[in-house]
Amino acid sequence: MVLVIHLLFQVTSQYRFIASYFQTPIVSFFYLFLALTVFLTFGGFILPKTSMPGWLNWGFWISPMTYAEISIVINEFLAPRWQKESIQNITIGNQILVNHGLYYSWHYYWISFGALLGSILLFYIAFGLALDYRTPTEEYHGSRPTKSLCQQQEKDYTIQNESDDQSNISKAKVTIPVMHLPITFHNLNYYIDTPPEMLKQGYPTRRLRLLNNITGALRPGVLSALMGVSGAGKTTLLDVLAGRKTGGYIEGDIRIGGYPKVQETFVRILGYCEQVDIHSPQLTVEESVTYSAWLRLPSHVDEQTRSKFVAEVLETVELDQIKDVLVGSPQKNGLSMEQRKRLTIAVELVSNPSIILMDEPTTGLDTRSAAIVIRAVKNICETGRTVVCTIHQPSTEIFEAFDELILMKSGGKTIYSGPIGERSCKVIEYFEASFLNIFPQMYLPFS
Repeated sequence: MVLVIHLLFQVTSQYRFIASYFQTPIVSFFYLFLALTVFLTFGGFILPKTSMPGWLNWGFWISPMTYAEISIVINEFLAPRWQKESIQNITIGNQILVNHGLYYSWHYYWISFGALLGSILLFYIAFGLALDYRTPTEEYHGSRPTKSLCQQQEKDYTIQNESDDQSNISKAKVTIPVMHLPITFHNLNYYIDTPPEMLKQGYPTRRLRLLNNITGALRPGVLSALMGVSGAGKTTLLDVLAGRKTGGYIEGDIRIGGYPKVQETFVRILGYCEQVDIHSPQLTVEESVTYSAWLRLPSHVDEQTRSKFVAEVLETVELDQIKDVLVGSPQKNGLSMEQRKRLTIAVELVSNPSIILMDEPTTGLDTRSAAIVIRAVKNICETGRTVVCTIHQPSTEIFEAFDELILMKSGGKTIYSGPIGERSCKVIEYFEASFLNIFPQMYLPFS
């Protein structure tokens, strides 16, 4: 019983050391499985000592399982009940030990006992050293120390004082220059084939219009909001501008920097952040952005410049303090939803686009988290890029962080396109004037 307990302690200490050194579950499980396979193979369980070639004897003596087996078999087969002599004038217990290559005297029992105890101490010493010299596990899994760091970094920021802190926001660097290109669209229409169910219900035309004569402009350094009720065509407009619509019929004029859009070259200067965040959970934040940089930056960008640009992007979206944290899985470990949104933006930003389209970057976030994301988007806009975001039901503070607004209604029509103004004064003036033109009698003085 004592030997079994020692063996359990030995296995536990071994597992603790491997887990503390390799840090992540997937890698730890792999090396635990590998170590257990090696120890069992050399320990005489899978490959008996009598079947081992001479050059593998060293493996037999370094395996902790060997000493556990020697102790157990000596304790069992040298007991009095196994001391009956067989025909070969040797006891049954000794015969079994000889057949398995484990015929050792009693003093090997205590040698094996001490070897097991020594292996336990050795693994626990290695476990302590790994904890001292390796990065603590909690920093890789988004547990309390890392979250406290992030909260300490972000708790003093609010969207209300964003206009007062413009001078404190780090300005754009010039590691890799970016072209400042506006995008304009005039009388933009988008049709799809009418679904058969609607035709059966008597819909008059065979084409269904999703965008109706949309006209607007998106300028560099100006943060534009694309708003409207659900089904108004916000995401459809983004997809049409990005060239992501592979079906349907597009009419109208789209120009980039004053020139007609050519999709093959336009995709080289475009970044598109989807509403769904898809990242590898086993990579850190910095590794995710670096991997995107390797794939998407031009081949003439050298490694040093690429590394500086990755660091610049992480600083711009305020992820530099948690760059070594594992991305993890949503709702389980790793990054929070707001941090994953910013990582999605960073993965697109590292391709150095001139135009960035974002589909509802604040969806599913609370007010504070949404404010942090919009602050990061504002930092990107200040680098001279053209940025537009679809936004759904924003708070007043978040809405006023934008510079211009494109407001749509059902049917893919534009209600308003222009500046927002301080405290939304431009939008308010426009709708007050429109309402006064429609219902002038409501403002006539009483006689």
